[in-house]
Amino acid sequence: MTNFIFVLLPAVLAGIVQGVTGFGSAIVLMVFLPTILPIPQSAGVASLIMSVSNIMLAWRYRHSIKFKRIIWPFVVYASVAFMALQLVNSINVHLLKSMLGGLLVALSLYFLFVKSEGRKHYPIYIAIIFMIVSGFFNGLFGIGGPLTALYFLSLADTKEEYLASIQAFFLIDQLYITSIRFYNGILGLNDVPLILLGIVGGVIGTMIANRITVHMNISMIQKCVFVLIGVSGVFYLVQ
Repeated sequence: MTNFIFVLLPAVLAGIVQGVTGFGSAIVLMVFLPTILPIPQSAGVASLIMSVSNIMLAWRYRHSIKFKRIIWPFVVYASVAFMALQLVNSINVHLLKSMLGGLLVALSLYFLFVKSEGRKHYPIYIAIIFMIVSGFFNGLFGIGGPLTALYFLSLADTKEEYLASIQAFFLIDQLYITSIRFYNGILGLNDVPLILLGIVGGVIGTMIANRITVHMNISMIQKCVFVLIGVSGVFYLVQ
């Protein structure tokens, strides 16, 4: 019953959120998983739970993937995530989480109520900052989606372009960061049963999300992304 409440049901919700907005599954799962697992282990399990869902989404939108948009951001993101993993047991990140939470809430409110059109191409230095911050918090908590979503959303003209790019990005990241977590002993074979249970929930949620996104356009996806960025900020602030 504990695994049903803290793994399967949250994974279904995570799959819906990820399928509609392109990110956010880790935020949902990290509300529940630390109840039964240490935070570093929870981050690794959360990432793997969504692996099959990411494959499903990347395959669905495969014709819209533009790898040139993915490669250099991933290099920056992955490098910082690797360094963050080395600090996971030695750094006090409470203040950093609060600062990031405040930033995300401010960005959400800005895009929702001030700059309602939202999308624009960010200067290269802004994009690099987004990837550095995202990679850092992905390495620590498995949550690197909000600013990554802003970056890919700024480049996309259609919902297919956006969802294809961000899902391919996260799929590559899962392969990379999970390998490091297993190598460092953060994850082990004893985590596999929970991961498999979560995958079932994630797939169910993704199938539900696919039925929802059929009726959405890029503007509706954009609004959902901005709302979820604000929710992400609140999550960081209250942790």
